[in-house]
Amino acid sequence: SGAGKSQLFHAVLGLQAKNANLTGSARFQGRELLNVSNKVLNTVRGTAINIIFQDPMTALNPYLKIGKQLSEVLQVHERLNQQEARKRSINALAEVKIPKPEKCYNQYPHELSGGMRQRVMIAMALLTNPKLIIADEPTTALDVGVQTEIITLLKKAHNQNNTSIVLITHDVPLVAGLCDRLVVMYAGKIVETGKLDEIHNHALHPYTRALINATPNYSLQINSTGKLDTIAGNPPSPNEVIKGCAFAPRCELADKRCENESPELESINKTQSVACFHMSESQ
Repeated sequence: SGAGKSQLFHAVLGLQAKNANLTGSARFQGRELLNVSNKVLNTVRGTAINIIFQDPMTALNPYLKIGKQLSEVLQVHERLNQQEARKRSINALAEVKIPKPEKCYNQYPHELSGGMRQRVMIAMALLTNPKLIIADEPTTALDVGVQTEIITLLKKAHNQNNTSIVLITHDVPLVAGLCDRLVVMYAGKIVETGKLDEIHNHALHPYTRALINATPNYSLQINSTGKLDTIAGNPPSPNEVIKGCAFAPRCELADKRCENESPELESINKTQSVACFHMSESQ
């Protein structure tokens, strides 16, 4: 939490705070998206790229019925008339396994459970057949059974529509159920990236390894002290000026160099990169 995962993609879609200063580059299908006008962003935002927000209760307008919010997407982006938009919207609700989609179409967000609201958000994201869906903590505050259903729906979208999915999460087991590649962030920077299997089996950054070790598993394996592994300390404050490696105060391998220099992300092989001065010692 607080690594900057959501902020990164909000910036890509032009949803950052007005006082934010953006540098770098974000390209989609050869087009630059960073620091461009809303007119340019609107050619891809809501059509080729859609986002599923973390909290569907705040993402959905409480004053408008579900059907109005779904139909509006199609009327704005695809210029459909009201009847066509209604039909497509109800079909989309049925696709995400919402019981009685016609009834849901005429309901307000507060009349639905958290899981049903998140299904509505997925239906809305799929309406325009996007090339990319950004799923921002899509299972937060949902029970385990509903979490599984949501991930199954995202998998279906990927497999049937060839839609790429970026899953923003701090839930390591959730990543294993959906993703091919993993990008680990800490304090606003990427510290490790690579194929899911290679990072899970051979994590090179101390934070990545600590994150994996701190994840409870079904066998409830414990360390030599008889306790579950945890990561000591706390992440830095977003407004804290960081000198050196941001993870150094919490890292058992940190030395003077780590405290004074910030490691760059370096390629270890064709698929894996890491930002650490002690990557060989963390294996």
